[in-house]
Amino acid sequence: MAERPDRPPRDDRAPRSGGSQRDGAPRRDGAPKRDGAPKRDGAPRRDGAPKRDGAPKRDGAPKRDGAPKRDGAPRRDGAPKRDGGAKREGTGYRGPRPDGAGRPERPNRPEGDNDRPRHDDPVIPETVTGAELDRIARNELKTLAKENADRVAQHLVMAGTLIDEDPALAHRHAQAAARRAGRIALTRETLAITAYATGDFALALRELRTYRRISGSNEQLPLMVDCERGLGRPEKALELGRSVDRRTLSVPTRVELAIAMSGARLDLGQTEAALTELEIPQLDPSTAFSYSPALFDAYAIVLDELGRTDDAETWARRADVAAEALASAGADDGDETIEIIELDDEDGNAGGDSGR
Repeated sequence: MAERPDRPPRDDRAPRSGGSQRDGAPRRDGAPKRDGAPKRDGAPRRDGAPKRDGAPKRDGAPKRDGAPKRDGAPRRDGAPKRDGGAKREGTGYRGPRPDGAGRPERPNRPEGDNDRPRHDDPVIPETVTGAELDRIARNELKTLAKENADRVAQHLVMAGTLIDEDPALAHRHAQAAARRAGRIALTRETLAITAYATGDFALALRELRTYRRISGSNEQLPLMVDCERGLGRPEKALELGRSVDRRTLSVPTRVELAIAMSGARLDLGQTEAALTELEIPQLDPSTAFSYSPALFDAYAIVLDELGRTDDAETWARRADVAAEALASAGADDGDETIEIIELDDEDGNAGGDSGR
């Protein structure tokens, strides 16, 4: 029996054989400090400018000597001296260099430290080359340098391989891919899916929004709806699901969205409405598509919630038969073409298949 829609259903699809920082972006903590800015003492004086000698003195202004001193704050009786400023712990600033140059010295790094990776990326087995990634996914990485694209592909392959058996490690690989290729839609999508698999619905939702913005695709809308459910916001889940015209979605995505919306209705105790969400044209017991087992099973669960036990058992059996028929026909082998398996209306046994 598949997962009940009254909890966020698990997205069993691993990333497409493959999930943000800009690795090449300059780090702001390494920017030159302004302590060594040239002094203005040598600037030419404006001899023709009116002198301020006759201006009234501000001796009568209240003095701040009695105010509590703020350690490290600039003194009001003059601009803070750049060269003599106090050392700021943690910045690596060692004061002015002997040669008078204003650029502060950088702290010495331990010998061999230059070879350390910036991040603790998970290990990739030597047998994984990245060529295992499908052609469409590889095409998305062509904007990257070849060496970087190969490493990103390796991390994506590892994420897709591990997501079922070790979601946490798959998520680490997805994070490594996103660090190297944060502007690639595929890496953000994979990071979102692995975050969802680990139960981090907030991160998953944020990454899915980024994926949608980069790709312009709404095909991950069902997973976004489930993330809202996982965050305890079924009303927002329903609102999100209604925000897109379902006719613009692929048929499998429409079915997944119907299941997610049904689950949100159950979260709110709207059982009849949950059943209605599932009564879509794809709820056809005479044929089986790749999405049919999940749809039939979700329908059975809601029927059982309504107390219609006999009907629930019938649809649960249809879900099992559809899954077996699809497996025997090889329809669940990752092919984009949907296989149709004819089912016997009386006993639910599979008949022949007629591919579309």
